[in-house]
Amino acid sequence: MDLRQLEAEPTAEEREAIDARLGDDPERAGTHFAAGFRRGRRHLLLPALQAAQAGVGFISEGALGYICKRLEVPPADAHGVATFYALLSLEPRPRRVLHVCDDIACRCRGANELIADLERTTGDENGAAWLRSPCLGLCDQAPAAFLTVAGRSPAERLFGPVTAEQARAALAGETLPEMRRQRPPQAGDPSLRLLKRVGVIDPGSLDDYLAHGGYLALRRAFEIGAEGVIREVLDSKLTGRGGAAFPTGRKWDAVARQPAQPHYLICNADESEPGTFKDRVLMEGDPFAVVESMTVCAYATGCEQGFVYVRGEYPLAVERLQGAIDAARARDLLGGDVMGRGVRFDVEIRKGAGAYICGEETAIFNSIEGFRGEPRNKPPFPVESGLFGKPTVVNNVETLVNVLGILLEGGSAYARIGTPQSTGPKLFCVCGCVERPGVYEVEFGATLRDLLALAGGVARGRKAQAILLGGAAGVFVRGDELDIPLTFEGARAAQVTLGSGVVMVFDDSVDLPSVLLRIAAFFRDESCGQCVPCRVGTVRQEEALHRIVTRRPRGSTAAELALLDEIGRAMKDASICGLGQTAYGAIESAARRLRLFEEGKLR
Repeated sequence: MDLRQLEAEPTAEEREAIDARLGDDPERAGTHFAAGFRRGRRHLLLPALQAAQAGVGFISEGALGYICKRLEVPPADAHGVATFYALLSLEPRPRRVLHVCDDIACRCRGANELIADLERTTGDENGAAWLRSPCLGLCDQAPAAFLTVAGRSPAERLFGPVTAEQARAALAGETLPEMRRQRPPQAGDPSLRLLKRVGVIDPGSLDDYLAHGGYLALRRAFEIGAEGVIREVLDSKLTGRGGAAFPTGRKWDAVARQPAQPHYLICNADESEPGTFKDRVLMEGDPFAVVESMTVCAYATGCEQGFVYVRGEYPLAVERLQGAIDAARARDLLGGDVMGRGVRFDVEIRKGAGAYICGEETAIFNSIEGFRGEPRNKPPFPVESGLFGKPTVVNNVETLVNVLGILLEGGSAYARIGTPQSTGPKLFCVCGCVERPGVYEVEFGATLRDLLALAGGVARGRKAQAILLGGAAGVFVRGDELDIPLTFEGARAAQVTLGSGVVMVFDDSVDLPSVLLRIAAFFRDESCGQCVPCRVGTVRQEEALHRIVTRRPRGSTAAELALLDEIGRAMKDASICGLGQTAYGAIESAARRLRLFEEGKLR
């Protein structure tokens, strides 16, 4: 490697943290199977950067240089990766950092007042600091905070609802009371399929999982064979639950037929859409189901290596998933001979580091491979050329967990649940101004009114002003449009989107223009900057919206709205990925559906 390396040296503490992650064996560090990884060690770049920061609180020049030497990565490339992620810092930062959510769901639950209190009373002292954060995925327990503590025994904690007193205590290093995750509001309901074990079993016990039907689906998969599994998934008409709604069986079948080897499986658990938290609930409450469903998928599609790409703000999900992986491996439910069937499959967890764009399937490939998490052009599609250029299955957590029920009751029986075009159960993340925020499971075909009734209606007896479907990348509907059927065909007819299942309710006390400004700021921040339509468009969109909201338009409000439409069309038509293509959706619906910018409606 003929590269100019950085001259700074790491501290002993930094070296220890990096070595602990990278290990001494260049072939096997970070994976249980060396096969398929003999293309350098760059795929360990993000984990090494995370280890360095977890050791001392930030990534120094010395630590960066040491990582580059160990992994044979050019320093310029490593610098580009390190600066891509919001949770990583190349600037000195205290060892104790509290990320306080100021996104739209938390704002409905007092985040603005919490942050104002912290701004008045708390500075960066005593080796601690606090930062504003986009959505942390704890919208059912808003307002939320994420604490990171660097050192030889680093710690992370996602908690809420957080008070100003708790935030100050966390910054001061005081021991916080143990906060247990809330049980899903429907916990224990015998009609549940996806959530039936969440809040009922011990998520750390494989024996408890087995006693509640665990690994029966994998046994069934071995009985009917790989082709039989794919046939059942095709018959079920299961579609992806991450937002794109692509037929799952077709994806699996396409990968299984690819002659190129090896095949890879990625469980996309990087749900970073504001208002989305269903996958977190499944990972924290039923982690063995995630591992089992991945194993079924791997068997059907010929994958020997799987990755769970978990967003970096989910420490409890990572802990419980790792516990499930370790327990499954100890019982030969993962590894070189799964259940004694001669099937080889293992799973590795990769943590994200604060990049919304990495929820896009090709951006995940780049992130795992050690590059900036930027989307790739398609074609080629992932089923042909995905991770490390090999055929790859990418499914999100909810999609995979559905497969267990499909195998146990049969694809045709599953297809009779819901509607002919939208089959099966669906998880919805209901948050904002409702009495009982949480994840709710309903069959496709329930209406928005049905879902809000499950959540106890609008909080404090107020009136629903608007409802955001699909998160920041979604669409607003009016408070009187509650009879929209929650199906793909119903959403299309109503010109809305179900997206990843976000249902965020805003009562008549919420300042919607400020919500729109926060959405515009979110997309401006989260654009990876790779393509011009999104990189420039998200900035210009925010600027025009700010002029409208502050009543300082260039020319007239009508002219600014026309400009917003032009920007939105350009982003939708020419952006590489879904971020730019959907960045205008919520703002457009607020203007056209809610008529928010008509005379007299702006506060």
